Amino acid sequence: MSILLIVIFILGYIGIAFEHPLKLNKAASALITGVLCWTIYILQSESTHSVSEELLHHLGEIASILFFLLGAMTIVELIDSHDGFDIITQKVKTTSKAKLLLIITALAFFLSALLDNLTTAIVMTSLCSKILSAKEDRLWFAGMIVIAANAGGAWSPLGDVTTTMLWIGGQITALNIMKQLILPSLAASVIPALIVAYRFRGKTIAAMPVSVCTPMEKKNGKIILFAGVGFLLFVPVFKTVTHLPPFMGMLLALGLMWVIITIIHKTKDEEEAERFTVARALQKVDTPSILFFLGILLAVSALQSFGLLKELAGFLSNTLKDDYLIGIALGLLSAIVDNVPLVAASQGMYDLSTYPTDHPFWEFLALTTGTGGSAVIIGTAAGVAVMGIEQIDFMWYLKKIGWLALVGFVVGISVFFLQMSLVG
Repeated sequence: MSILLIVIFILGYIGIAFEHPLKLNKAASALITGVLCWTIYILQSESTHSVSEELLHHLGEIASILFFLLGAMTIVELIDSHDGFDIITQKVKTTSKAKLLLIITALAFFLSALLDNLTTAIVMTSLCSKILSAKEDRLWFAGMIVIAANAGGAWSPLGDVTTTMLWIGGQITALNIMKQLILPSLAASVIPALIVAYRFRGKTIAAMPVSVCTPMEKKNGKIILFAGVGFLLFVPVFKTVTHLPPFMGMLLALGLMWVIITIIHKTKDEEEAERFTVARALQKVDTPSILFFLGILLAVSALQSFGLLKELAGFLSNTLKDDYLIGIALGLLSAIVDNVPLVAASQGMYDLSTYPTDHPFWEFLALTTGTGGSAVIIGTAAGVAVMGIEQIDFMWYLKKIGWLALVGFVVGISVFFLQMSLVG
């Protein structure tokens, strides 16, 4: 049965990869794969009740990510519908594509440490869609945003789900992970950015057109922009203070945005105000991408419940017999299988008596699983979100961006080892 489960997962992955030649939306392939994996698991199980309980447990975790994604995408749509991003784009004075790429990469890197890589990827990709008119340019920029956001998330306890897991589990402390990983993470982001910037050397974009908004529309745009970004920054603070999952903070943020928008547009007639409403923003959110994410996470959770990921982690441990080689392998695997269950399996395999808090192994694991997923667009939540926003083809990303992510991955690891040899 385990072989059948793996075969179904691989076939589903192929369906996603060849979405365009098959002319089948990736969400369909992902949903079928997710449901079939759980069907195989429950049919071979002696206790259907325990499998149902496991499914509901995983569904809770998956739903928390989906509601977070839904909330963040809706807030971004609200900012966009009020032309809030125009306030930022009007400040962009450079017409050099290379310079703009480096600015966007730097913003994505540092912003993801404050927010998280998923929210940052959504915000920055939406911003780039306002600045860049050519589809090909937007795809390259989106690819760099994925790399930068994931690298930026690796060095912050709030930047990536796996780093947060290690922080909550006591494997790392906040100050130490920031100190030890900022340089390797920066290298993993900067080197690919410089390569792409070199590709864009001498190329320009059209200067941003002057905004034609009325003073009242500009005022409303500013209110929504600052409220939206402020609430997104509030989410990790809310999580830290209350210890509630991040999606709770995101839903609170969305509710408060709803109140602000209602107040702003209460004097307008219903037909005019309708295009600014949260209901309209929810209609514009890319629902197929959310269903795609649901299918992928269901499939991965089936592999996890079946014990295949734990077996895989054990196999790597017995075969490679080197902690850092294991870390590299898990990082590369996170491009295919979600990094969350891989890190969870590692936490189960190695307790704090083997590797105490702030041991280099935990820091290395945070780096590799945080940056390795960028090699494949569906390897991270940030990649999935960007794929939905810009409709990026799986194979295009693999050919054009995947190797850049791997270069960053190798450079980040090299800087980590160099740093260890110099300062311990």
